[in-house]
Amino acid sequence: MFSKVSGSVRLADRVAEILSAEIESGRLAEGDKLPTEVELVKQLGVSRTVVREAVSRLRNAGLVEPRQGRGVFVLPRRTRPLDLEAGAADTRSKVLQIAEVRRAMEGEAASLAAERATPGDLVRMRQALDAIDAAVAAGGDGVDEDLAFHRSIAESTGNAVMVSTVRYLGDVLRGGIRVTRANEARRGDFIEAVREEHHAILAAIEGGDPDTARTAARRHMEHAAARLQDADDGFWTGAETLEVDLDAAP
Repeated sequence: MFSKVSGSVRLADRVAEILSAEIESGRLAEGDKLPTEVELVKQLGVSRTVVREAVSRLRNAGLVEPRQGRGVFVLPRRTRPLDLEAGAADTRSKVLQIAEVRRAMEGEAASLAAERATPGDLVRMRQALDAIDAAVAAGGDGVDEDLAFHRSIAESTGNAVMVSTVRYLGDVLRGGIRVTRANEARRGDFIEAVREEHHAILAAIEGGDPDTARTAARRHMEHAAARLQDADDGFWTGAETLEVDLDAAP
């Protein structure tokens, strides 16, 4: 059924894409049993670990269901859970796509925060920014602290759907932030630019200015994408080893 898998894309990603395509096209229909693990290993030329990871992704996406002692079966077609593991085939494209999603979502979150944030919310945002500085000063990457700052903005909107969405996207966004911050750590001017952008967002929220807050948040993500675009191929080769895959725990 399948030909051997090769190339620079992570093998589990590629195997998951191949199996998903078979299911979405109907060649593997509802109730069909996937080839056994041994058969997939032989046909695709990959390890059992790769096959297991790929099948796990299909299960998480609601495409298949393992049945004890019987195998893995294709589930009925229905509204699928959002599959954030699919999409861009390489790290550069994937991270830049994440930046685009963040630009739209965080711009609106910052605007709403400027209208709705309570004094307590503002304190938490300020503490989150201070935590980023402290983490960097201590030699850390500031990823979790950066995530906490953006999450504190979403929480201050009072919009439960937005907060839930940000939490749901957390794993993917953490990967994007990790690569973004690794890139920015290469240059002192990048680090300072990010710091200034964060403070501009907070200043606009504290000032109760929705339009300026939206603009500041969107500009932050536009600049982050531009800094990533500026990175050379050597950086992106190294980025493949970072936890940017969507199984990893902005």
